[in-house]
Amino acid sequence: MNDTLFPRVSSSSNSSSSSVSSPSVSPALPHHRLLAYGVAVELLLAVRRASVRDAKLRDEALRSAKSACLNCAEGAGRVTRGDKARAFAVARAEATEAAAAVEIAALCGEASAPSAAEVARLASRLVAMLTPLVR
Repeated sequence: MNDTLFPRVSSSSNSSSSSVSSPSVSPALPHHRLLAYGVAVELLLAVRRASVRDAKLRDEALRSAKSACLNCAEGAGRVTRGDKARAFAVARAEATEAAAAVEIAALCGEASAPSAAEVARLASRLVAMLTPLVR
């Protein structure tokens, strides 16, 4: 994940104030430790890079990819197994929908085939990571 967007905070041994430190320090929030969240963020960035020209398909793909990220984060923050499973199931479905929107755009000539392939690869990876978390 991008440490510029998500700096890791640790307390310095020489002072009581917090400072931005190296990536070896544990992240502050549960979703930062979830590998699936990192893949969901990669999926979102790939959907953006796909530059879908059809406004409705672009909106659908971006909304779904954002939702996959948010639901991964929600699942990581939930406590009970059932609550976690529900959030991860939604994230899994949203990742699939994002990939389908970009795939349809590519089939209609509204996005490039290589972009659609990259989105599909990341969505497939995310679905594979989330599937065991849903069961």
